[in-house]
Amino acid sequence: MANTILLSLQELKPEYQRLWDSCEIRPDKLSTTQNIVAKINANRRHYEALQQKINVPWHFVAVIHNMESSLNFATHLHNGDSLKKRTVNEPSGRPLADPIKSWQEGYTWEESAIDALTMKEFNRVKDWSLPAQLWQLERYNGIGYRKYHPEVLTPYLWSATNHYNKGKYVVDGKWDANAVSDQIGIVALLKVLIKEANLNIQHFWWRSSDGDAKTQRVGDAESGEDAMTR
Repeated sequence: MANTILLSLQELKPEYQRLWDSCEIRPDKLSTTQNIVAKINANRRHYEALQQKINVPWHFVAVIHNMESSLNFATHLHNGDSLKKRTVNEPSGRPLADPIKSWQEGYTWEESAIDALTMKEFNRVKDWSLPAQLWQLERYNGIGYRKYHPEVLTPYLWSATNHYNKGKYVVDGKWDANAVSDQIGIVALLKVLIKEANLNIQHFWWRSSDGDAKTQRVGDAESGEDAMTR
């Protein structure tokens, strides 16, 4: 019988927590990780502005921004394409709406980022516990590693740590077991952000439907996809 692939948040929360607790940044990657985090901190106000508008944690936006567009504010958060026109690469044709100002000026980073995040319904998420964030981030990039190459933890999360050595999709759908991701994975970034940005990722707020700000520690929210909306 084939092994069952676990995909739900309720099933995977213990795994994410265990991996986080045992994760260490590779010494040769620490300096690069710190440099990226310094850039994130320098632009923190942009991410916090989005947090205020759509209730998505600023650090969550920041790490996606690094993975998808190398922190370039002249590109779409979706995939790093130019803001001068709609996205060309997957997901193509985003945002659906025309630029707020004009096509000559193109999209602002903020309006594009709001589209990228709301199309995935992150603005409706209720559980922002640490394992839930890692689950959402892995799903954002795709679950191909978990489904087809479970022997390799996704480098989107774990590259530059002791939990990743080699194996990656070199392009969409093309697997290379010997290729090594040269990106700094999200978990390494979060580990340094916690230390250098005074970030308490285990205790984050969310805004309820009545507009009141709530706080939540890991384990406070309901588990499972139904509790997440998405």
